[in-house]
Amino acid sequence: MRLAAMTGPAPTTFEGATNTVAVLLLLTEFAMLRATLSRSQVRLYAVQSLLVSVLAAIVAAERGVPELYALAVVSLALKVVAVPWVITRLLRDARVEIAGSGALSVAWATLLALALAGFGFFAVGSLDIRSRFLPHAALGLSVAIVLVAFVLMIVRRDVVSQAVGFFSLENGVSLASLVVAAGMPLIIEVAFLFDLLVAVVVFGVLMRVHHHRTESLSTESLTMLRG
Repeated sequence: MRLAAMTGPAPTTFEGATNTVAVLLLLTEFAMLRATLSRSQVRLYAVQSLLVSVLAAIVAAERGVPELYALAVVSLALKVVAVPWVITRLLRDARVEIAGSGALSVAWATLLALALAGFGFFAVGSLDIRSRFLPHAALGLSVAIVLVAFVLMIVRRDVVSQAVGFFSLENGVSLASLVVAAGMPLIIEVAFLFDLLVAVVVFGVLMRVHHHRTESLSTESLTMLRG
């Protein structure tokens, strides 16, 4: 009895499932950081987006928020199917397989990402933020995903990695929104997804123009434009 009082109540099946999905989201972000093939990064982004859609459906079923079913379907169609298809098509046209080199080695980039992820997770954990939709740990994991996505965008020197980092950052924001505001109107949630669609168009144009002028997707040549 005394031990049970010290450890607190056991987590429910819903909490265990949602925390597991959130951890898998973070692991896929680290896998993107370590991936050497651009197509592998795109596939990992599709898997991560699928996990976000699954999590939205779980929350909808457990917490009685039917709007999240529609969000899960739209997210599935846009982020799991449409965005990876567009990026893969651009890669096929560019005939590029290997992602650009990083400003840091893979080992150092991973260590930096681990440090930032740990800082973000424990910093948010120290805040007394409660939600009736998802467990408290999911918010810390969402912040960790965002920070690792920033590392991916900063240390990798190719357009595809930076685009995937930006898109996966949006997945971290989606996870955070499920934690703190899962009951917001559906139109606002869908508006976030269409913002992502605009970003896909911008990155797609950037990839085409940059490859046409440099015959490469590496951004190292852009450093000469600095004043």
